[in-house]
Amino acid sequence: MGKVVMYGSVSVDGFIADENDQPGPLFDWLLNGVPLDESGEVKVSQASYNYTRPYWDQIGVTIAGRRVFDLTDGWGGVPPSGIDHVVIVTHRPEPEGWHPGTPFHFIDGVEAAVAKARELAGERIVEVAAGDVGGQMFAAGLVDEVRMDVVPVVLGSGKRFFGPVHAQHLLEEPDAVVQGNRVLHLRYQVRR
Repeated sequence: MGKVVMYGSVSVDGFIADENDQPGPLFDWLLNGVPLDESGEVKVSQASYNYTRPYWDQIGVTIAGRRVFDLTDGWGGVPPSGIDHVVIVTHRPEPEGWHPGTPFHFIDGVEAAVAKARELAGERIVEVAAGDVGGQMFAAGLVDEVRMDVVPVVLGSGKRFFGPVHAQHLLEEPDAVVQGNRVLHLRYQVRR
């Protein structure tokens, strides 16, 4: 069974977006360099490409919250970055008129969402978007690894990378530290 990885771009002070859900300069590192995907819109330094592309190729399912789904308008029914399935954690039903043939799954509760995602992913990685849902999964002990793309900016306030986590949790020493252009990629295993 594939591992569960919490992932996101984050400010030095721990935010994934400002108070208005805007990432500001957190995604600037994705705008210059080598194309990271077929669209050619996402471009990164060679070091970032060498670190990120192999990871993206291993992702089978992404888990996100309903707020992210609504903010992105469900990515137009097409999972981002060529991912096979998206599991949306929500207490609400899928939107009216949502097409049942799309690879989106609306699940109530983080434990059920991880179970469904693991079933869909098989041996591939289950990626969990950082933020409230990711933080809930992290606090519940459902996350195996934390990956963060630390961007040299201080947002001051906003949406926290670990969302509602209010207790201390230990991570192992970083097993990857890669410097890209305007980003530092970090990978930690969750201490059990």
